[in-house]
Amino acid sequence: MGIYGPDGAMDAILADGIAALEADGRPSLKDELSVTWLRYPSSPLAGAWGDGSQALAVHGASWAGERARYPASVVKLAYLVATEAWLQRQWLERSPELERALAAMIRDSSNDATGLVLDLLSGTTSGPELPPGALTSWSEQRQLVNRWYGSLGWEEWQGCNACQKTWGDGPFGRERQSYGPDLANRNRLSTDFTARLLHGVISGALVSPLACQRMGALLQRSLDPEARRADPENQVDGFLGAGLPGAARLWSKAGWMSQARHDAAYIEIEGHLPFLVVAFSEGPARATDAQLLPALAQRLAEACRA
Repeated sequence: MGIYGPDGAMDAILADGIAALEADGRPSLKDELSVTWLRYPSSPLAGAWGDGSQALAVHGASWAGERARYPASVVKLAYLVATEAWLQRQWLERSPELERALAAMIRDSSNDATGLVLDLLSGTTSGPELPPGALTSWSEQRQLVNRWYGSLGWEEWQGCNACQKTWGDGPFGRERQSYGPDLANRNRLSTDFTARLLHGVISGALVSPLACQRMGALLQRSLDPEARRADPENQVDGFLGAGLPGAARLWSKAGWMSQARHDAAYIEIEGHLPFLVVAFSEGPARATDAQLLPALAQRLAEACRA
């Protein structure tokens, strides 16, 4: 992966941790899980590295990190970054309604808000089925986000796809047509790509430092137990954040549906090196496994003690 130096010791820690988690009543976990893990020499927040020289000391490891999987709501991070890029280029105009939608999309993981954001990014709208010619034109327009990510030249983007809305009951009409009869056009992301994306936001390296600060403010999560109890959809409980001490600082975007439980998180804990983890787990057993991601976070946090 282009943003970190491979680290054999981290590879071994990650592989041993996954093996232990599999042995703890999770048969086939090694096939159902992808993880990308970065460890930082110091906090990269808000462009703190200045000239970026410390980025050379970022080490990392991955397990099936190149494998593209259905990302569920983690794709909303990709749409957030694209929105900031569109705003910078004046392809979109900032408005209170757009700000409201971005906040709902990231903080609350709203599917309705995500639909509006993708409509604005692509210039398309949902609706009844389209005849072949019109569907072709509509589908080309819906590829704008994919084309932009492809233009970045990231090796991690290979095999990825971010062109569909997120759903509660599933797509209908032209949205269902867009998936194709065998669902080949579903969203797909890898943990390697998602880690590079989140790293870019956290380090201030994507779009602009100011844009990254805005995105970081939306991604920050509270670990306060009372706040979590007041919000059952807090994107902490059952995810990586649940494995952290209460004083940790967390920026994250989770994804959860009947066949997946995912999370992408950047974490700072006093006495530890800062670290970033993206974990995608697939299958009905993993979707209902609220202990896997917290246990993974605990293991990797222990390996980041300074």
